[in-house]
Amino acid sequence: MCLGVMPSNRYELALVMPVYNEEGCIAAVVDSWRAELEVCGIDFVLIVIDDGSRDRTARILADYADDERIRVSRQTNDGHGPAVLRGYRQAVAVADWVFQCDSDDEMRPDSFQSLWKLRDEADAVFGCRQHRRQGLQRRLISLCSRVTMEKLYGRGVEDANTPYRLMRSSVLEPIIACIPPRTAAPNVIVSGALIVAAARIRNVPVPCLPRQTGRGSMVRWRLWKTAIRSFGQTLRCSRQIRRVPLRQQHAAETLAAPRER
Repeated sequence: MCLGVMPSNRYELALVMPVYNEEGCIAAVVDSWRAELEVCGIDFVLIVIDDGSRDRTARILADYADDERIRVSRQTNDGHGPAVLRGYRQAVAVADWVFQCDSDDEMRPDSFQSLWKLRDEADAVFGCRQHRRQGLQRRLISLCSRVTMEKLYGRGVEDANTPYRLMRSSVLEPIIACIPPRTAAPNVIVSGALIVAAARIRNVPVPCLPRQTGRGSMVRWRLWKTAIRSFGQTLRCSRQIRRVPLRQQHAAETLAAPRER
């Protein structure tokens, strides 16, 4: 796949935020991220993907309709992974950098600048979750995810499934083109593909705070079912990604002169 030359009139950053049933905190989270990016002086767009919320989340998000920097779209509860991928595909089309964060306020905006300041020396910067509280089930799944990624792709990303990551669009775009839309854990695959691409990767510790509102959307049996499905998808995608000449592509944006929007 040829990257070509990215068109002008692009945002500097697109922030991708998947949302599901977060009425208790979504307004505060959107407001805090908007304020942080304004303080940083970044030309940004915030892409919110509502994954079919059943509470008041959609009505709260409708209050942002007058802000052209906040784009809200809704899908019919396809799952967190498909919501992330949908956001990525929108983001690479409009911005030079893509940042993904979750909407539960566990990883907050005040750590963002520590990633952003590394962008000139990296193609991807990962916020590695620190002090994360997990039950035994999730700890086991996280361990399996890390071992699987290292076996299939190699090492280089300390937190393969972190929902706090900054990526260069020209590197991310050919990767997500290889990932099926209904993939359950695309961030693990993206992390592995970046290793295969010999991308310049940085890992930054970021505090992960306890959830203050709502609860996780997966019950125990569904969590394990999703984990097993994710393993099979990661294995299949690893074969396809290795057929794409990613290693030569990540240099294109690095060598390009900075553009103004």
